[in-house]
Amino acid sequence: MNNFNIQSYLDPIYAAYPEAERQPIIGITGNYADGDLTLREKYYQQVIAAGATPIVIPPIADKNTIINILDHIDGLILSGGADFNPLWSGEEPCQGLGHINAQRDLPELLITRLAYNRQIPMLGICRGMQTLAMALGGRVTQDINTCTAQPSPLTSHPSPLTSHLSPLTSRFSASKKNSQSATPPIRHNQDARQSELTHSVNIRRDSILYDIYGEEKIYVNSFHHQAVADGGKSFRITAHAADGVVEGMESTEYKAILGVQWHPEWLESGLPIFQWLVDQARQFSTAKHIHHRIITLDTHCDTPMFFHQGIRFDQRDPRILVDLHKMTEGHQSSVIMAAYLPQPKIGEQFSSLVKPPAPLTSQLSPLNSPLSTLPSQLTPFSYANAIFDHIEDIVRKNSQYISIARTPADLYEDKRKGRKSIMLAIENALALDHQLQNVKHFAQRGVVYMTLCHNGDNDICDSAKGCNTHNGVSQFGEKVIQQMNQQGIMVDLSHAGEKSFYDALDISQTPIVCSHSSCRALCDHPRNLTDDQMRALAQAGGVMQVTLYHGFLRQEGEATILDALAHLEHAIKVMGIDHVGLGTDFDGDGGVRGLADSSEMIQFTLHLLHRKYSLRDIEKIWGANWLRVMTQVQNH
Repeated sequence: MNNFNIQSYLDPIYAAYPEAERQPIIGITGNYADGDLTLREKYYQQVIAAGATPIVIPPIADKNTIINILDHIDGLILSGGADFNPLWSGEEPCQGLGHINAQRDLPELLITRLAYNRQIPMLGICRGMQTLAMALGGRVTQDINTCTAQPSPLTSHPSPLTSHLSPLTSRFSASKKNSQSATPPIRHNQDARQSELTHSVNIRRDSILYDIYGEEKIYVNSFHHQAVADGGKSFRITAHAADGVVEGMESTEYKAILGVQWHPEWLESGLPIFQWLVDQARQFSTAKHIHHRIITLDTHCDTPMFFHQGIRFDQRDPRILVDLHKMTEGHQSSVIMAAYLPQPKIGEQFSSLVKPPAPLTSQLSPLNSPLSTLPSQLTPFSYANAIFDHIEDIVRKNSQYISIARTPADLYEDKRKGRKSIMLAIENALALDHQLQNVKHFAQRGVVYMTLCHNGDNDICDSAKGCNTHNGVSQFGEKVIQQMNQQGIMVDLSHAGEKSFYDALDISQTPIVCSHSSCRALCDHPRNLTDDQMRALAQAGGVMQVTLYHGFLRQEGEATILDALAHLEHAIKVMGIDHVGLGTDFDGDGGVRGLADSSEMIQFTLHLLHRKYSLRDIEKIWGANWLRVMTQVQNH
């Protein structure tokens, strides 16, 4: 450098607008030694070469520091370094354990778990891949030369590091090839310079690494004596060295998470891995901006079913799939919570099928107080009111962050003020207690839709799982639908039998909805809609919200987010883009691998972006279609 005139460097910046292109922000965990935060320049040079802006993350376990960093980055690199203290895995140290870096361990385990919750794309390099495994349910061999991987402590005593993991994910384990392979152990800690290729890696064809390199065998450098022994439920192993040592792994949950055991930052052939991360971070940044702009509405969750357990909506409660933490992590703005009422069979008492909500405060509503001590007095009407009392109590306790919305305008006002929204619904019009005037009561409480029945015929209509009691909608049911039209409550026909569906279409003067249904053409279940039903629904101006209950998505094997997208795209093909949406059925057995709770809702948007949906179409799917119908119904 022979020019030390700062203005000559500023002039080109000032000469154009904007001064710089918007780039994804990639956080890189820094190393720690002798009181200094350090990072090899190769890490940030590769990030810059890949088209992103790097920042170095200090090893600090303070929650405010970590969470504010995560709120401002679009991708995360977990860098290499010294060994982990094996006590974090519930293991004792073996003889081959090397130098541990206690200053890094907790901060990196925390940031990994919290980034995972937030769906932030991640790349783990060497120690960083081991960080992914340790933080998310896998195991690490302390020394591949002298130590045998210890039996997993998860078999009898689940570690607090892994207790979050979803039972919806499939387990993928690394084989113990390093002890069984005919290939002798190879050297994994080279003396050659960092850019020297010293051994081969075999890559699975059905993997991110194969997509990046297009090769089943590549050559890499190697600077490690520890390795991942088991990817756990969150990862599948996708690359091995010739001696069976794990060299690569990726998410089993369709998330942008990749780990490699070598150091690509030193290699010319390493740039594509960083480009992969930057591409994922760019998409994630786009998805975050979309969620910031639009209403993201889940039209059906059953979280109130867990109220009797004393769940905490203001905590990240592992018993439920929807809470304030998870909605925030998934960038979800609003949800419709249903008061679900089971349909009693002949001879059953409704009060024997439900439990009243556990009170949040000592100041209970008149309905809630006696119900807590006298469950035998519960009627469908009083139970539904007790659920709504409890939701209102939750909102009062968290009014800075959440509100009850009654109209589309309320949703937009809440979004403007930075609050989440809950809307109220009834799943099973049994809640009316056969009293027509109760339709008005629930309208005044703010109920936006009522599912006419559940799994069994009631006094209003026949269910998809009923016995054709009325041959469709009953005479009383016709009056209920008419009253719902007058009171501005949407008529929901999820769970209704096919004859009930067509009857309701004829009776209702406003468009009807199916708040959580899927396509019978793809999964032959009576709860799903036929193509003819879907066409009739669209012609009447209604909407169908694809649901995430696995039994409605596929009949054999495990349902995943890809199945949900297949149902969505079939519905779009049959009905058009203006008549579809998403109703997860979270906490009512809904949730699939890749879209297992509210924290993963932004993954749905990422998949839509990958499939080239426009911003306008994504907005329609996420709620604009539903809100169009809601506006029509409420203004009728």
